[in-house]
Amino acid sequence: MSYPPFKSAKELASKIDAYFNYIEGEYHLETVPAKGTKQTETVEQKVTDREAEPATITGLALYLGFNSRLAFDDYEQTGRFATVIKRGRLRVEAAYEKKLHQSPAGAMFALKNIGWKEKTEEKPAAGNTLTSLKIEIIETGPKPVESEKDVVL
Repeated sequence: MSYPPFKSAKELASKIDAYFNYIEGEYHLETVPAKGTKQTETVEQKVTDREAEPATITGLALYLGFNSRLAFDDYEQTGRFATVIKRGRLRVEAAYEKKLHQSPAGAMFALKNIGWKEKTEEKPAAGNTLTSLKIEIIETGPKPVESEKDVVL
């Protein structure tokens, strides 16, 4: 499998930093008249040139020059600068984790993935284990009818 040529770990780390800077988007400031004031008063307003985008593993792989996720994953396992790639992946995962805290469901999902359980599981005491259970069905009362026509009031 061929990989993008990285000359050093420092170069690769720099490209990963560049990816995270790139996804922040681009903007410039414009001076505009302040709302509700005289025309002589102005404020600086942020104008977006390129929208920010979320960090993704696939986006990182493409930015670094990989042709597939498989090649990226393989390089992460066996590549010369695998530790740098692993750190880049952690940065993407950290971005996802930050978003999990925006809702209770996200926090619950994160806690479950690190081993928390919703309910405690009670284990029976060693001497109280049930080995068999006998169920007997006893019919009581009138038998059920097959249709409404059979009901007598």
